[in-house]
Amino acid sequence: MSKKGENIYKRKDGRWEARYIKGYRPDGTAKYGYRYGKTYRQAKEKVTQAKADMLAGKPDAIIYRRRRFAPYCDEWLQLHRNRIKESTFVKYFGILEKHIKPRLGGFFVQSLSSVIVEQFAHELLYEQKLSPKTVKDILVLLGSVIKYTARQMPEPLPAIEIVCPKEQKKEMRVLTREEQTRFVQYLLSDMDPYKFGVLLTLLTGMRIGEICALQWGDVSLQEQTIRVRSTMQRLRDCDADRTSRTKIIISEPKSDTSVRAIPLTEYAAALCKSQWCSNTAAFVLSGKPDRYIEPRTMQYRLEKYTKACGLEGVHFHTLRHTFATRCVEVDFEIKSLSEVLGHSSPRITLERYVHSSMELKRDNMKKLAAIGY
Repeated sequence: MSKKGENIYKRKDGRWEARYIKGYRPDGTAKYGYRYGKTYRQAKEKVTQAKADMLAGKPDAIIYRRRRFAPYCDEWLQLHRNRIKESTFVKYFGILEKHIKPRLGGFFVQSLSSVIVEQFAHELLYEQKLSPKTVKDILVLLGSVIKYTARQMPEPLPAIEIVCPKEQKKEMRVLTREEQTRFVQYLLSDMDPYKFGVLLTLLTGMRIGEICALQWGDVSLQEQTIRVRSTMQRLRDCDADRTSRTKIIISEPKSDTSVRAIPLTEYAAALCKSQWCSNTAAFVLSGKPDRYIEPRTMQYRLEKYTKACGLEGVHFHTLRHTFATRCVEVDFEIKSLSEVLGHSSPRITLERYVHSSMELKRDNMKKLAAIGY
């Protein structure tokens, strides 16, 4: 029999239940906590300890042990929402909803282990056939969420080792000089806004989103420069009241160093002059301020153009890599090239964008003739 005011009762299953107020909701109603024991004394001792922990500011360890991993994923994402760009938020949201929460979200936090994470990585690689780069991105995000979760727990979590798969270096497609000449001739024939955009990409090394967001106010024929200030992306719409699955976002480029001024060659400046529009608010590709050409449309066009020229495996990033390769072939200073491409350091330019073409290798081999080879 419970004593008056104690809120300790014997249940039908024979256990004793002790209830206590652990807090209050925003509307003023009480939030209750519960402790159970085989005897009245056990239940009373547990609820007394819970009240003491609450007064001491200690978290409710039992409640935390019963929480699953998915809510921590949601908390982590909301915590970072105002700290990252919308494109990054959409990427993280997609990884959590598509991969991490469906596979690991139902686990109790304390039951997560290195073995479970390794099995998860194995499934991503060999069952879902994701690339090592994609799996690495997923695991890095998972590691961040686990670290956040550990900081919320009253008790230390078991150490979880996350091993990312080794990325295989993939040789990037670069147009040969002959392919580039053939492709440029095709683009110059019956020039339209789409062909102009593709050719301008090849002549400046700009990213596809940067070309699509470029406005004529960013192009100076007098100074012969292009100022890159924006990028365009089609992203998943994560808003609750969305009317479509995706939306177009025009925002700042991916990094601070991506905001840059690109000097134009005489040839590139003349090309811009031939397409010139006096309305500075107009998009370069459309010639209108209220109409843009989005990246996927340009991708479809590029696929059509390369097929007509008999070129295989060419994407917009191929044009960017081709531009970087041509620059290296004429001994373009690497620090300057890095800034033109919008990289944070020359190291990225050297490791990812500098490709030695067969023509350049042959030219360098010929230099050996001077020493008798």
